[in-house]
Amino acid sequence: MKKAFYILLPILILLYGCKNEKGLKRDLPESVAKTIDLKYAKGFTVDYNSNFKVLTINNPWPESEKTYKYLIASKEQLSKMTFPKDAYDGVFSDSITKLVVTSTTHIPALELLGVEHTLVGFPGTDYISSEKTRQRIDEGNIRELGKNEGINTEVLLEVDPNVVIGFGVDGVNKTFETIKKAGVPVIYNGDWVESSALARAEWIKFFGVLFNKEQKADSIFNTIENSYLEAKEIAQNAKDKPTVLSGVMNGNVWELPNGTSFEAQFLKDANLKYLWSDTTGNGSLKLSFEAVFEKAKDADLWLSPSYYSSLEQLEKANKLYTSFEAFKTKNIYSFTNTKGATGGVLYYELGTTRPDLILRDLIKIGHPELLEGYTPYFFKRLD
Repeated sequence: MKKAFYILLPILILLYGCKNEKGLKRDLPESVAKTIDLKYAKGFTVDYNSNFKVLTINNPWPESEKTYKYLIASKEQLSKMTFPKDAYDGVFSDSITKLVVTSTTHIPALELLGVEHTLVGFPGTDYISSEKTRQRIDEGNIRELGKNEGINTEVLLEVDPNVVIGFGVDGVNKTFETIKKAGVPVIYNGDWVESSALARAEWIKFFGVLFNKEQKADSIFNTIENSYLEAKEIAQNAKDKPTVLSGVMNGNVWELPNGTSFEAQFLKDANLKYLWSDTTGNGSLKLSFEAVFEKAKDADLWLSPSYYSSLEQLEKANKLYTSFEAFKTKNIYSFTNTKGATGGVLYYELGTTRPDLILRDLIKIGHPELLEGYTPYFFKRLD
């Protein structure tokens, strides 16, 4: 099962007037008028000047030592500006009409902001679940750009995007460098690096900056945040805290979230007792089967058992899974069976933007009496 962020590739932005033209004396002002209001996200900032804005990506990938700066202004302003060569990692107009994104997690933000019509290319279109965007794919308005490991740069240049939004897993992507050399700026989006669900969701403001829709993005995020916090408050009314196991074996190692991960935060906010909530660190925990079984053999719930979509699949993969109480009581839930028309997993697409739906799903699973009438959006019990 491929995770959404593996689908994420470079982001390019149309270069308007990035030349250091001789004889043009109007330089960029130094003063900053204001910055964007961010409550949770730490991976980007935006500085607003009188006639342009500067977008800074602080954490394009984990442990990155480089930040990226992009200047955004109107075409008219860009024609009047000069600045030192390499002062910015990209310079582009704020009137984007053609866009390429490389992660399904970006699709919901475009749709919520009403700019999905600008999307002209995507690598791995079968992963997209949104009915609205799938219709545009079927109508030929969105070109297939290849697969996640490498974009077809020839097709990308044919669609001639103003912007391509991608990311680097652990460093600069060679494909991005090729695209930049072809004259298309590349923006690294680091939403997936954020450590909390609301911080990731707040990256809708990143897209608001690109499309001059900051106010709308702020309003949308506030609605999502309020929905999340309301659900969190509801969860505190639970009379008990079911114990939770997560993950499965990968080879000889059981991988599951550490206690400081955003997945563990979801469980805490849903008022569930994650059995490894006291662990810390980066990345997933890697434990032996024996260690997991000793601690979780009587767990009330088993959530997100990787890509397995049925109890039968779990049993075939490892007969030992049937020894867990959650298997015996059929209290195993996964999001893998909620898919789009071409097989894309909806959770990987919409979950980043709508953490409030994930939280409500978990509350419904663990405390069904608190959300009467609510049907889980992503998670389903394995048959």
